[in-house]
Amino acid sequence: MIRVLIVDDHPVVRDGLRGMIDGEPDLTVVGEAADGAEALARVGDGSTVDVVLMDLRMPRMGGVEAIRELQRQAPNVRVLVLTTYDTDGDVLPAVEAGATGYLLKDTPRDELVRAVRAAHRGEAVLSPSVAGRLMGQVRSPAREALTERELAVLRLVAAGSTNREAARALFISEATVKTHLLHIYEKLGVRDRASAVAAAYQRGLLTPQ
Repeated sequence: MIRVLIVDDHPVVRDGLRGMIDGEPDLTVVGEAADGAEALARVGDGSTVDVVLMDLRMPRMGGVEAIRELQRQAPNVRVLVLTTYDTDGDVLPAVEAGATGYLLKDTPRDELVRAVRAAHRGEAVLSPSVAGRLMGQVRSPAREALTERELAVLRLVAAGSTNREAARALFISEATVKTHLLHIYEKLGVRDRASAVAAAYQRGLLTPQ
């Protein structure tokens, strides 16, 4: 019997998934969680879990951070992402964190239960759009890592500093701060400050203080 933990902040979604999974003879739902922190507690409280169905965008602790922690605390547990989002900013951090598979919520029931079984076997399962994004990343030149100065600028921006305040703190000109930000946007594949900060947290470049 494959034991499944459902992690999603919407009770209606959890109920629907439970109905799908419990209807299969070889699958059973052993618990539910409304966010990543609760999922970690469920796995750590002695509950035996084989596969975690994990949403990504949730309050308190999102899916990527939870996947990373699960890999550290319970490496034998497989994580199958089930979310609405298939952007690079969602897919790549989840896969890099250790997700075994990545599906979208419009996946048909039969494909979903097959994916749970495949994830339990350790097989990678990707929806077509997600597979296409990953292939695109493989084919494109690798993005450069942020420099120490760029990370310093990003930390100040994440803390709420304006360009002028960041320039004063780092003893550089405001124009130099703007140049660093443009390089950061390009390297992270984003277009603005908020997206840069979000992407940096997702990729572990920044950590909550």
